[in-house]
Amino acid sequence: MATKSFHRTDRVSAQLRRDLGQIVHQAVREHGLPSVSVSDVEVTRDLAHAKVFVTALLAEQGPAAVAALKELAPELRHRLAQAVRMRHVPELHFHYDDSVDKGERIEQLLRENPIKPETD
Repeated sequence: MATKSFHRTDRVSAQLRRDLGQIVHQAVREHGLPSVSVSDVEVTRDLAHAKVFVTALLAEQGPAAVAALKELAPELRHRLAQAVRMRHVPELHFHYDDSVDKGERIEQLLRENPIKPETD
């Protein structure tokens, strides 16, 4: 029976996503940033870098929030180092995740133009 293998990077990504979600939430409240949440974290194989994807409650505030998070990256990395048990904490690179915005746009288009069933 073949079992699914879980790579260390997958486990680290999942843990960082959980911890960074809380850390980013605290930073949003402390620094008055636009409301964002961590949607995904991708870690390089050597665990030196982590792409942190965030989504904003309001899409137009996304770029401003990402810019602010990039400035706070060293502080957030320090907080992350205190939360996780890793010898080296990856460098954080914040990116805006527009997949939620695209999904909402598709839903809106489908609501405006419902698909009509074909009649035989």
